[in-house]
Amino acid sequence: MLNRRHIRIKVMQTIYAMHQKGSDSIEKEEKFLLSSIENLMDLYLIILSSLIELTQKELEYIDASKKKHLATAAERNPNLKFTENQVLQLLKSSKSIQAALDTRKINNWSANDDTILLLLQDVKQSKVYLDYMNDKVSSFELDKQFVADLFSEVIAPNEKLYNYLEDYKLTWIDDIPVVNTQILKQLKQLTDKSEFRVSSLFKDEEDKEFATLLFKNTVLNEVELAKEYLDKTPNWDVDRIAEIDTILLKMAICELLKFPSVPVKVTINEFLEIAKEYSTPKSSIFINGILDNLVKSYQSTGRLNKSGRGLLE
Repeated sequence: MLNRRHIRIKVMQTIYAMHQKGSDSIEKEEKFLLSSIENLMDLYLIILSSLIELTQKELEYIDASKKKHLATAAERNPNLKFTENQVLQLLKSSKSIQAALDTRKINNWSANDDTILLLLQDVKQSKVYLDYMNDKVSSFELDKQFVADLFSEVIAPNEKLYNYLEDYKLTWIDDIPVVNTQILKQLKQLTDKSEFRVSSLFKDEEDKEFATLLFKNTVLNEVELAKEYLDKTPNWDVDRIAEIDTILLKMAICELLKFPSVPVKVTINEFLEIAKEYSTPKSSIFINGILDNLVKSYQSTGRLNKSGRGLLE
């Protein structure tokens, strides 16, 4: 689920928080980093389970409407296409999802069904839903396309859901796009023969190790890493360099010097993109200039220890 860029962002945020608190406990802050990453799984499960809860709330509404004293013909014979959607049924019957929800004790929607009811209202008013319900043709592929469109066009960008998630855990703001992208990808990959399985946080153990090593190697060597760029900023007032920029520079230099399997170009591009999103308008230009000069210097002095084809590019 987590890509390397988001891992870098998590490390950056942890180091920044560490500076703000004046903390010098590497062990404590490493636990904070891993906890913030682990919490992303809760977010994933909460958003994923909202799809299941929507069908449940609609079933309850249908059942209550049928029992009305003066139920209409439509209420007595409702259109069940949404609640019987094959993809939503796969999610509902997924043992993997249920086991994860039970293990992590996630029951947000039973305690906050008002958010789901508001979300259901928006779903039923959407063009995606209305077109789907009015279409007499039915197939697994059409059901899958509907759920994918509903998720990307109605649920993922829903302001009520976003506000609930933001209020529940402020640190999730940066994680929501990552989680939504993963869920949509999984929905599109489903077949009528498949079972929905909960995604793992990391692609592999190497990515998990990358997170902790980048954090430790940066924090333990901050003074030395800072010395690498201090004399490379003649046109910048060192004391006025944004703190986020100094953290990104140290992390990038750490990658260049201590992570032989990460290509130079990847490191530079990744940190420039993070700077554009999280720092000042001029930060990416500043960081790019310094890293470019450092790479040339490292190459000329043989300090770049990159292994594998194309890693020096």
